[in-house]
Amino acid sequence: MSTINYTAPGLPPGSRGRAVAGRTALGRRVAALRAAAHLTREELGERCGVDAHYLACVEDHVVVPAIGTLVRLAQALGTTVDSLVAGGSDGEAGPRNRPIDGRLVPLDEGECRRLLGVRGIGRVAVFASDGPAVHPVNYLVAGDGIAFRTGADTVLARAAGTEAAFEAEQIDEVAARGWSVLAVGELTRAVAASRDLERSAAAANFVPWADGARSLWMKITPVRITGRRVVSP
Repeated sequence: MSTINYTAPGLPPGSRGRAVAGRTALGRRVAALRAAAHLTREELGERCGVDAHYLACVEDHVVVPAIGTLVRLAQALGTTVDSLVAGGSDGEAGPRNRPIDGRLVPLDEGECRRLLGVRGIGRVAVFASDGPAVHPVNYLVAGDGIAFRTGADTVLARAAGTEAAFEAEQIDEVAARGWSVLAVGELTRAVAASRDLERSAAAANFVPWADGARSLWMKITPVRITGRRVVSP
């Protein structure tokens, strides 16, 4: 690959360097999020204190900004450094700079459970009195089930005893890669196991994001768990 010596004036300390020709996933994410925010390179540069020409190098060449520059870029684009660098699910990718050319590969149950890990963020889908409802939850893997806390008088609590679906995913639309896991099973109130779940939650540093009292443990014991991985050719 050819290299470009980049020495444009006005860059923040630690941002100068050599740019290697060719776009990266980081560059595509920056460009996609900037387009979604309807910002020019000059406008984004003003918000995060970097030169517009340097932003062009980040978007179009292999440039790794210093951590301080990454922090300011992430803040200006309304995302996090982790999602900007590694890709995540914390925001919309916005208009795509290229068609997604990934393909879907089925995952076996063991790989699905491995991807779910010990804890994370997912969505629970239930049938409520007024129709289907989907709620984001902080989840905890407990034995062969997926547990989460909710309030005693919530839609999810009232759905106890019915079939529910749980989905967790990590998709990077710009890089066309990621995974999605779907589990289906009965949603129950895990009253008998609440003490064990509290100990597991403390060990995993598990804290629900939702406001208000969230003392009721609910659990989905999957009877079916499937997944797909998105891979680029």
